[in-house]
Amino acid sequence: MREVRVYSEQALSADTTLQLGRQASRHISQVLRMQPGQSLTLFDGSGSEYGATIAAISRSAVEVVTGAEQHADRESPLKITLWHGLCRAERMDTVVQKATELGVTTIQPVLNERSIIKLDEKRAAKKTMHWRNIAISACEQSGRNVVPEVCAPESFQRLLTRMTPHDIAVLLHPSGSEQLTALVANRSPDSVLLCTGPEGGFSDAETAAAQEAGLTVTVLGPRVLRTETAPLAALSVIQALAGDLA
Repeated sequence: MREVRVYSEQALSADTTLQLGRQASRHISQVLRMQPGQSLTLFDGSGSEYGATIAAISRSAVEVVTGAEQHADRESPLKITLWHGLCRAERMDTVVQKATELGVTTIQPVLNERSIIKLDEKRAAKKTMHWRNIAISACEQSGRNVVPEVCAPESFQRLLTRMTPHDIAVLLHPSGSEQLTALVANRSPDSVLLCTGPEGGFSDAETAAAQEAGLTVTVLGPRVLRTETAPLAALSVIQALAGDLA
């Protein structure tokens, strides 16, 4: 059986007995059908992980005893913020999941002029929690001990006014005049802001506003990629050139 890794909403410490949250308990007891005495690994997002043993188990509650704190640094040395245009549910879920696996630091869903999906405040809050749970699951699977920040959706124009400095800030667009690979290879950045669009892409006004705000319009290759493909391809290239992918 492969290693079972579980995110704990509670702060963890060594040699402690605690009861896991409802969602984690249900997964362990009903999906994995684990038994008392079996081992798992816990992490709380702080960067460390703890070996643990199941002490007691029921359908809705799992009690565990933690072991020693283990420092396992699996984070990318490159701090990447991904702004991705809000897209259809399953596509957005894929972007959040795979971007987490690829080591991003922050995921910012973006409301663009051509976004197909429209969210009111209540639905946006529900979606944000849903995406955060996807990121947590991706951390459990991939071995990350730090959960990326998943932000609530914001308009592209508003984000541009609050943009923080990065070594490289790029907007991916088929009309880009610079190659993403060359830009990253030449700069050797420590931080990157990557902006990718929704199904309809960026409008001309958004592209112009991005350039005015200091983003470089770049192209990844000769083909137009789908909304869920573009960020993942770009992240892979960036991490291979300047991050932690060999």
